[in-house]
Amino acid sequence: MKFPVLQKLLKNDDAFLIFGEVSRKYLTCFSSSDGYLLVKKDEACFFVDARYFEDAQKKIDSCEVELFDGFDRIKRHLDGTKNIIVESNYVTLRQFEKLKGVFSPVAVNFGDEPDGELQRMRAIKSEDEIASLKTAQKIAEIAFDEALRFLKAGVSENAVAAFIEYVMRKNGGEKLSFDTIVVSGASGSVPHGVPGEKIISKGEFVTMDFGTVYGGYHSDMTRTVVVGRASERQRNIYNAVLEAQEKAIKAVKPGLKCSDLDKVARDHLSEKGFGEFFTHSLGHGVGLEIHEAPTVSAKCDRLLECGNVITVEPGVYIPGELGVRIEDFGLVTENGFDNFTKADKNLIEIV
Repeated sequence: MKFPVLQKLLKNDDAFLIFGEVSRKYLTCFSSSDGYLLVKKDEACFFVDARYFEDAQKKIDSCEVELFDGFDRIKRHLDGTKNIIVESNYVTLRQFEKLKGVFSPVAVNFGDEPDGELQRMRAIKSEDEIASLKTAQKIAEIAFDEALRFLKAGVSENAVAAFIEYVMRKNGGEKLSFDTIVVSGASGSVPHGVPGEKIISKGEFVTMDFGTVYGGYHSDMTRTVVVGRASERQRNIYNAVLEAQEKAIKAVKPGLKCSDLDKVARDHLSEKGFGEFFTHSLGHGVGLEIHEAPTVSAKCDRLLECGNVITVEPGVYIPGELGVRIEDFGLVTENGFDNFTKADKNLIEIV
Protein backbone atom coordinates (compact mmCIF):
# COMPACT_ATOMS: atom_id res chain seq x y z
CA MET A 1 0.00 0.00 0.00
CA LYS A 2 1.31 3.46 -0.95
CA PHE A 3 -1.08 5.66 1.03
CA PRO A 4 0.45 5.03 4.49
CA VAL A 5 3.72 6.67 3.43
CA LEU A 6 1.87 9.91 2.69
CA GLN A 7 -0.37 9.57 5.72
CA LYS A 8 2.65 9.53 8.02
CA LEU A 9 3.37 13.10 6.90
CA LEU A 10 -0.04 14.30 8.08
CA LYS A 11 -1.21 15.55 11.42
CA ASN A 12 -4.57 14.19 12.59
CA ASP A 13 -6.39 17.31 11.38
CA ASP A 14 -4.52 17.67 8.05
CA ALA A 15 -5.35 16.37 4.57
CA PHE A 16 -3.67 16.28 1.17
CA LEU A 17 -5.66 17.03 -1.98
CA ILE A 18 -3.77 15.67 -4.95
CA PHE A 19 -4.43 17.07 -8.42
CA GLY A 20 -1.52 15.72 -10.50
CA GLU A 21 -2.49 13.10 -13.08
CA VAL A 22 0.69 11.06 -12.64
CA SER A 23 0.44 11.22 -8.84
CA ARG A 24 -3.13 9.92 -9.00
CA LYS A 25 -2.07 7.15 -11.36
CA TYR A 26 0.82 6.13 -9.10
CA LEU A 27 -1.31 5.94 -5.96
CA THR A 28 -4.45 4.36 -7.41
CA CYS A 29 -3.06 2.47 -10.45
CA PHE A 30 -5.87 4.10 -12.44
CA SER A 31 -5.46 6.50 -15.37
CA SER A 32 -7.79 9.44 -15.89
CA SER A 33 -7.42 12.86 -17.44
CA ASP A 34 -9.21 14.46 -14.51
CA GLY A 35 -9.90 13.67 -10.87
CA TYR A 36 -8.97 14.50 -7.29
CA LEU A 37 -7.45 12.32 -4.61
CA LEU A 38 -8.08 13.19 -0.96
CA VAL A 39 -5.70 11.64 1.56
CA LYS A 40 -6.42 11.99 5.27
CA LYS A 41 -4.70 10.41 8.25
CA ASP A 42 -7.10 7.48 8.33
CA GLU A 43 -8.75 7.40 4.90
CA ALA A 44 -8.35 8.11 1.19
CA CYS A 45 -10.96 8.82 -1.46
CA PHE A 46 -10.72 9.26 -5.21
CA PHE A 47 -13.23 11.64 -6.81
CA VAL A 48 -13.78 11.33 -10.56
CA ASP A 49 -16.43 12.43 -13.03
CA ALA A 50 -18.96 10.30 -14.89
CA ARG A 51 -16.59 9.53 -17.77
CA TYR A 52 -14.41 7.38 -15.53
CA PHE A 53 -16.61 6.61 -12.51
CA GLU A 54 -17.81 3.11 -13.44
CA ASP A 55 -14.37 1.98 -14.58
CA ALA A 56 -12.72 3.43 -11.48
CA GLN A 57 -15.12 1.59 -9.19
CA LYS A 58 -14.19 -1.69 -10.85
CA LYS A 59 -10.42 -1.17 -10.90
CA ILE A 60 -9.56 0.75 -7.73
CA ASP A 61 -9.48 -1.26 -4.54
CA SER A 62 -6.91 0.80 -2.63
CA CYS A 63 -9.36 3.54 -1.58
CA GLU A 64 -12.96 4.70 -1.84
CA VAL A 65 -14.28 6.02 -5.17
CA GLU A 66 -16.94 8.72 -5.41
CA LEU A 67 -18.58 10.55 -8.30
CA PHE A 68 -17.23 14.10 -8.51
CA ASP A 69 -19.99 16.65 -9.01
CA GLY A 70 -18.27 19.66 -7.46
CA PHE A 71 -15.88 20.50 -4.65
CA ASP A 72 -18.76 20.45 -2.18
CA ARG A 73 -18.61 16.67 -2.57
CA ILE A 74 -15.04 16.68 -1.27
CA LYS A 75 -15.94 19.07 1.54
CA ARG A 76 -18.27 16.44 2.98
CA HIS A 77 -15.18 14.40 3.84
CA LEU A 78 -13.46 17.21 5.72
CA ASP A 79 -15.12 16.83 9.12
CA GLY A 80 -12.39 17.27 11.73
CA THR A 81 -9.98 18.69 9.15
CA LYS A 82 -8.43 22.06 9.92
CA ASN A 83 -5.89 22.30 7.11
CA ILE A 84 -5.95 20.95 3.55
CA ILE A 85 -2.70 20.96 1.59
CA VAL A 86 -2.75 21.14 -2.21
CA GLU A 87 0.17 20.45 -4.56
CA SER A 88 1.80 23.71 -5.56
CA ASN A 89 2.94 22.27 -8.90
CA TYR A 90 -0.51 21.43 -10.21
CA VAL A 91 -2.96 24.03 -8.93
CA THR A 92 -3.60 27.38 -10.60
CA LEU A 93 -4.10 30.52 -8.57
CA ARG A 94 -7.73 30.66 -9.74
CA GLN A 95 -8.34 27.10 -8.53
CA PHE A 96 -6.61 27.90 -5.25
CA GLU A 97 -8.83 30.89 -4.60
CA LYS A 98 -11.92 28.86 -5.45
CA LEU A 99 -10.91 26.09 -3.07
CA LYS A 100 -10.41 28.56 -0.24
CA GLY A 101 -13.98 29.75 -0.69
CA VAL A 102 -15.56 26.30 -0.99
CA PHE A 103 -13.63 24.63 1.83
CA SER A 104 -13.91 27.49 4.37
CA PRO A 105 -13.49 27.36 7.38
CA VAL A 106 -10.90 24.67 6.53
CA ALA A 107 -7.63 26.43 5.71
CA VAL A 108 -6.21 25.78 2.23
CA ASN A 109 -2.44 25.95 1.76
CA PHE A 110 0.05 25.23 -0.97
CA GLY A 111 2.56 22.57 -0.03
CA ASP A 112 5.38 20.60 -1.63
CA GLU A 113 5.08 17.69 0.79
CA PRO A 114 2.84 15.39 -1.26
CA ASP A 115 4.67 15.96 -4.52
CA GLY A 116 8.12 15.74 -2.94
CA GLU A 117 7.33 12.52 -1.10
CA LEU A 118 5.71 11.00 -4.18
CA GLN A 119 8.79 11.85 -6.25
CA ARG A 120 10.94 10.03 -3.70
CA MET A 121 8.60 7.04 -3.71
CA ARG A 122 8.37 6.90 -7.49
CA ALA A 123 12.16 6.98 -7.87
CA ILE A 124 12.35 3.49 -6.33
CA LYS A 125 10.67 1.07 -8.71
CA SER A 126 8.72 -2.01 -7.61
CA GLU A 127 8.91 -5.41 -9.31
CA ASP A 128 5.64 -4.73 -11.14
CA GLU A 129 6.92 -1.36 -12.38
CA ILE A 130 10.17 -2.93 -13.56
CA ALA A 131 8.24 -5.62 -15.44
CA SER A 132 6.23 -2.96 -17.29
CA LEU A 133 9.37 -0.96 -18.11
CA LYS A 134 11.08 -4.06 -19.51
CA THR A 135 8.06 -4.94 -21.63
CA ALA A 136 7.91 -1.39 -23.01
CA GLN A 137 11.58 -1.67 -23.95
CA LYS A 138 11.12 -5.04 -25.66
CA ILE A 139 8.39 -3.51 -27.82
CA ALA A 140 10.66 -0.60 -28.75
CA GLU A 141 13.45 -2.98 -29.73
CA ILE A 142 11.15 -4.91 -32.05
CA ALA A 143 10.56 -1.59 -33.80
CA PHE A 144 14.29 -0.88 -33.96
CA ASP A 145 15.02 -4.27 -35.53
CA GLU A 146 12.34 -3.74 -38.17
CA ALA A 147 13.44 -0.15 -38.77
CA LEU A 148 16.92 -1.37 -39.70
CA ARG A 149 15.34 -3.33 -42.56
CA PHE A 150 13.18 -0.37 -43.60
CA LEU A 151 15.87 2.31 -43.41
CA LYS A 152 17.88 3.07 -46.55
CA ALA A 153 19.10 5.94 -48.64
CA GLY A 154 16.20 7.66 -50.38
CA VAL A 155 13.59 7.44 -47.61
CA SER A 156 12.61 10.47 -45.55
CA GLU A 157 13.14 11.01 -41.84
CA ASN A 158 9.36 11.29 -41.46
CA ALA A 159 8.85 7.92 -43.11
CA VAL A 160 11.27 6.21 -40.74
CA ALA A 161 9.68 7.86 -37.70
CA ALA A 162 6.19 6.83 -38.82
CA PHE A 163 7.35 3.26 -39.42
CA ILE A 164 8.87 2.98 -35.94
CA GLU A 165 5.68 4.32 -34.36
CA TYR A 166 3.52 1.92 -36.36
CA VAL A 167 5.55 -1.12 -35.32
CA MET A 168 5.45 -0.14 -31.64
CA ARG A 169 1.68 0.25 -31.70
CA LYS A 170 1.27 -2.98 -33.64
CA ASN A 171 3.20 -4.86 -30.98
CA GLY A 172 1.34 -3.60 -27.93
CA GLY A 173 2.63 -0.10 -27.28
CA GLU A 174 -0.11 1.99 -25.67
CA LYS A 175 1.22 5.32 -26.95
CA LEU A 176 4.50 7.08 -27.67
CA SER A 177 6.82 7.89 -24.78
CA PHE A 178 7.52 11.19 -26.60
CA ASP A 179 7.60 12.50 -30.15
CA THR A 180 9.86 10.18 -32.11
CA ILE A 181 13.18 11.68 -33.17
CA VAL A 182 14.73 10.62 -36.49
CA VAL A 183 17.41 13.00 -37.75
CA SER A 184 20.13 12.48 -40.33
CA GLY A 185 23.33 14.10 -41.51
CA ALA A 186 23.79 17.69 -40.35
CA SER A 187 20.29 17.63 -38.82
CA GLY A 188 21.64 15.21 -36.24
CA SER A 189 23.58 18.00 -34.55
CA VAL A 190 20.33 19.08 -32.85
CA PRO A 191 19.86 16.69 -29.89
CA HIS A 192 16.06 16.93 -29.96
CA GLY A 193 15.70 17.55 -33.67
CA VAL A 194 12.33 17.06 -35.35
CA PRO A 195 12.05 14.64 -38.28
CA GLY A 196 11.02 16.22 -41.55
CA GLU A 197 10.79 15.54 -45.27
CA LYS A 198 14.59 15.50 -45.54
CA ILE A 199 15.70 12.53 -47.61
CA ILE A 200 18.33 10.34 -45.96
CA SER A 201 21.47 10.06 -48.07
CA LYS A 202 24.26 7.53 -48.30
CA GLY A 203 27.15 8.31 -45.98
CA GLU A 204 25.00 9.99 -43.31
CA PHE A 205 24.51 9.15 -39.67
CA VAL A 206 20.87 8.58 -38.70
CA THR A 207 19.95 9.06 -35.04
CA MET A 208 16.72 7.45 -33.84
CA ASP A 209 15.42 8.28 -30.34
CA PHE A 210 12.08 6.72 -29.43
CA GLY A 211 10.05 4.76 -26.93
CA THR A 212 6.64 3.43 -26.11
CA VAL A 213 4.41 3.04 -23.07
CA TYR A 214 3.26 -0.25 -21.59
CA GLY A 215 1.16 -0.49 -18.43
CA GLY A 216 1.59 3.26 -18.08
CA TYR A 217 5.40 3.00 -18.00
CA HIS A 218 7.79 4.45 -20.58
CA SER A 219 10.76 3.12 -22.48
CA ASP A 220 13.52 5.29 -23.93
CA MET A 221 16.33 4.31 -26.30
CA THR A 222 18.57 5.93 -28.89
CA ARG A 223 20.65 4.34 -31.60
CA THR A 224 22.75 6.00 -34.28
CA VAL A 225 23.53 4.10 -37.46
CA VAL A 226 25.23 5.02 -40.73
CA VAL A 227 23.76 4.51 -44.20
CA GLY A 228 26.53 3.02 -46.30
CA ARG A 229 30.09 2.65 -45.04
CA ALA A 230 31.31 4.82 -42.19
CA SER A 231 34.20 7.19 -42.74
CA GLU A 232 37.17 7.09 -40.39
CA ARG A 233 35.98 10.31 -38.74
CA GLN A 234 32.47 8.96 -38.24
CA ARG A 235 33.86 5.77 -36.75
CA ASN A 236 36.15 7.68 -34.38
CA ILE A 237 33.33 9.90 -33.11
CA TYR A 238 30.95 6.99 -32.74
CA ASN A 239 33.48 4.92 -30.81
CA ALA A 240 34.23 7.85 -28.49
CA VAL A 241 30.52 8.09 -27.61
CA LEU A 242 30.21 4.34 -27.19
CA GLU A 243 33.27 4.19 -24.92
CA ALA A 244 31.90 7.05 -22.83
CA GLN A 245 28.60 5.25 -22.43
CA GLU A 246 30.19 1.93 -21.53
CA LYS A 247 32.44 3.59 -18.94
CA ALA A 248 29.45 5.30 -17.37
CA ILE A 249 27.41 2.10 -17.30
CA LYS A 250 30.25 0.27 -15.55
CA ALA A 251 30.47 3.08 -12.98
CA VAL A 252 26.79 2.89 -11.95
CA LYS A 253 26.35 1.87 -8.32
CA PRO A 254 24.18 2.85 -5.37
CA GLY A 255 25.62 5.73 -3.38
CA LEU A 256 27.29 7.36 -6.39
CA LYS A 257 26.48 11.02 -6.96
CA CYS A 258 24.56 11.65 -10.16
CA SER A 259 27.04 14.43 -10.95
CA ASP A 260 29.95 12.01 -10.61
CA LEU A 261 28.33 9.57 -13.03
CA ASP A 262 27.82 12.40 -15.53
CA LYS A 263 31.49 13.28 -15.09
CA VAL A 264 32.64 9.79 -16.08
CA ALA A 265 31.20 10.14 -19.58
CA ARG A 266 31.99 13.84 -19.89
CA ASP A 267 35.65 13.36 -18.97
CA HIS A 268 36.08 10.59 -21.53
CA LEU A 269 34.62 12.69 -24.33
CA SER A 270 36.84 15.59 -23.29
CA GLU A 271 39.90 13.34 -23.45
CA LYS A 272 38.90 12.37 -26.98
CA GLY A 273 38.54 16.02 -27.98
CA PHE A 274 34.72 16.12 -28.11
CA GLY A 275 33.84 17.45 -24.65
CA GLU A 276 32.51 20.77 -25.93
CA PHE A 277 30.09 18.92 -28.19
CA PHE A 278 28.41 16.97 -25.36
CA THR A 279 25.75 19.55 -24.66
CA HIS A 280 23.19 17.87 -22.39
CA SER A 281 23.10 15.85 -19.18
CA LEU A 282 24.03 12.18 -19.17
CA GLY A 283 20.60 10.89 -18.27
CA HIS A 284 17.38 10.98 -16.30
CA GLY A 285 14.95 8.79 -14.42
CA VAL A 286 12.21 6.97 -16.35
CA GLY A 287 8.88 5.62 -15.15
CA LEU A 288 5.31 6.88 -15.33
CA GLU A 289 6.88 9.97 -16.93
CA ILE A 290 9.62 9.98 -19.51
CA HIS A 291 11.66 12.41 -17.39
CA GLU A 292 11.53 11.96 -13.64
CA ALA A 293 13.88 11.73 -10.66
CA PRO A 294 16.79 11.31 -10.47
CA THR A 295 18.41 13.69 -12.95
CA VAL A 296 21.86 12.44 -13.95
CA SER A 297 23.55 15.76 -14.59
CA ALA A 298 26.62 17.74 -13.61
CA LYS A 299 24.43 19.84 -11.29
CA CYS A 300 22.73 17.00 -9.40
CA ASP A 301 24.36 15.79 -6.18
CA ARG A 302 21.61 13.28 -5.43
CA LEU A 303 22.91 9.78 -4.69
CA LEU A 304 21.84 6.87 -6.84
CA GLU A 305 19.76 4.28 -5.00
CA CYS A 306 18.90 0.66 -5.64
CA GLY A 307 15.61 0.69 -7.52
CA ASN A 308 16.32 3.83 -9.56
CA VAL A 309 15.71 3.41 -13.30
CA ILE A 310 17.89 5.78 -15.32
CA THR A 311 19.06 6.43 -18.85
CA VAL A 312 22.72 6.64 -19.85
CA GLU A 313 22.90 8.66 -23.06
CA PRO A 314 26.07 10.55 -23.94
CA GLY A 315 26.22 12.30 -27.29
CA VAL A 316 28.39 14.39 -29.59
CA TYR A 317 26.77 17.11 -31.71
CA ILE A 318 28.94 19.02 -34.16
CA PRO A 319 26.96 21.92 -35.67
CA GLY A 320 26.49 21.73 -39.41
CA GLU A 321 28.07 18.28 -39.62
CA LEU A 322 26.61 15.40 -37.58
CA GLY A 323 25.30 14.06 -34.32
CA VAL A 324 25.75 10.77 -32.46
CA ARG A 325 23.86 9.60 -29.39
CA ILE A 326 23.68 6.15 -27.82
CA GLU A 327 21.11 5.59 -25.08
CA ASP A 328 20.30 2.64 -22.86
CA PHE A 329 18.18 2.58 -19.76
CA GLY A 330 18.06 0.21 -16.83
CA LEU A 331 17.95 -0.45 -13.11
CA VAL A 332 20.43 0.56 -10.42
CA THR A 333 21.14 -2.55 -8.33
CA GLU A 334 23.55 -3.59 -5.59
CA ASN A 335 25.68 -5.12 -8.34
CA GLY A 336 25.64 -2.13 -10.69
CA PHE A 337 23.40 -1.61 -13.72
CA ASP A 338 20.77 -4.05 -14.95
CA ASN A 339 20.50 -2.87 -18.53
CA PHE A 340 17.01 -3.23 -20.00
CA THR A 341 18.30 -2.30 -23.47
CA LYS A 342 19.57 -5.28 -25.44
CA ALA A 343 19.86 -3.77 -28.94
CA ASP A 344 23.29 -3.90 -30.59
CA LYS A 345 25.48 -0.86 -29.87
CA ASN A 346 28.33 -1.61 -32.24
CA LEU A 347 28.26 0.77 -35.20
CA ILE A 348 25.71 -0.55 -37.69
CA GLU A 349 26.34 0.18 -41.38
CA ILE A 350 23.27 -0.13 -43.58
CA VAL A 351 24.54 -1.20 -46.97
